[in-house]
Amino acid sequence: MSTRVRAPAVAGAFYPADSDELRATVEGLLAEAGGGEAGDPPKAMVAPHAGYAYSGPVAASAYARLEGADIQRVVLLGPAHRWPFQGLALPDVEAFATPLGEVALDATGVSAALESPHVRVLDEAHHGEHSLEVHLPFLQIILGEFTLVPLVVGDASAGDVAEVLRLLWGGSETLVVVSSDLSHFLSYDEALEIDGATAAAIEGLTPEAIQSHQACGRIPLGGLLIVAAEHGLRAHREDLRNSGDTAGPRDRVVGYGAWAFTE
Repeated sequence: MSTRVRAPAVAGAFYPADSDELRATVEGLLAEAGGGEAGDPPKAMVAPHAGYAYSGPVAASAYARLEGADIQRVVLLGPAHRWPFQGLALPDVEAFATPLGEVALDATGVSAALESPHVRVLDEAHHGEHSLEVHLPFLQIILGEFTLVPLVVGDASAGDVAEVLRLLWGGSETLVVVSSDLSHFLSYDEALEIDGATAAAIEGLTPEAIQSHQACGRIPLGGLLIVAAEHGLRAHREDLRNSGDTAGPRDRVVGYGAWAFTE
């Protein structure tokens, strides 16, 4: 791997580019979300990846569950929006940067992921991609120091993703985060119906019940649901809303949901 850092691509667009403003924004969202349920921190989470004005409150509801958690490594998966490719892609860098600083990649995790035939290094898949980046400031604020295994998911199956997750699952030191929004550009009432069905499928650990129009991160989400079922995890809904509830009109909304997976 080259000694390079991936610069932030959507700072100033999806979230504030100024470090002080970004910190205040994230801390404010987490404070509004509260600490969630008491108990062990989640092993895995699903959270949305839109601009913070739209999906930030929903994402914060999941990240607030990590308060006080001793997590050393985050495996972060999200769908490809900009570059078509086969399989899952790692970047050819040693760290990701946000206005809050750098997050080092986890060398052991990267090596483990590359043992899968479904994973390769493809920098282009990460160029301009927001689905992973927008989660990092939340993780930096709530966890402090951690290492990262960033995987953009292209043309793959939920089974492919599950195979990779088994290689990276680890113990309580490892958190798995799947980045996904839900329905796109429906009316408010239509989104409520579709997103409600998606939520039921997530909570039932039934990835086959989630179709492509229900979640842009359907494939990494499906992989997580497969492995969560294997480990006897349960999905707890932290929030389910759409852009009509947060910062947009109600005639054409995007759905957002947050779940925490625990034993």
